[in-house]
Amino acid sequence: MNDNDEGLEGELREAAAILDPVPAPLRQIAVEAYALHDLDARIAELTFDSLVDAIPVRGAIDVPRMLTFDTGELTVDVEVTSEGLMGQLLPPQSARIEVLDGPRAGAALTADPMGRFTTDTPPTGPFALRLRTGGEVVVTEWLRA
Repeated sequence: MNDNDEGLEGELREAAAILDPVPAPLRQIAVEAYALHDLDARIAELTFDSLVDAIPVRGAIDVPRMLTFDTGELTVDVEVTSEGLMGQLLPPQSARIEVLDGPRAGAALTADPMGRFTTDTPPTGPFALRLRTGGEVVVTEWLRA
């Protein structure tokens, strides 16, 4: 989506909000329904964050943020840079991954059979990952980029 599309989308949202606003009770029902859509998902807890847990290296600039999430059976290692995300699932396995950055899913990624995934779009605000491995859904904790 380019800047013109985003500007047009903003104008259309404003017009819809004025001309045909969503009733507050319906908005609340929608938010509650969305909150339950991954109710059976396992939560991958943050076990390592380089901003908190790593020892700073003198003179290092623009160091990537390293994150580790764990469910007990699955570990998700993620590197966050200004150029995007790069990660790996352990044990290695294929998976579909969504970068969540609000009520809508963001980038859709695929982990290869070695468990590796990457995107060239860095998160700009709070984000989480939703992983679908076989019949299982795993969601990481939300973090600020």
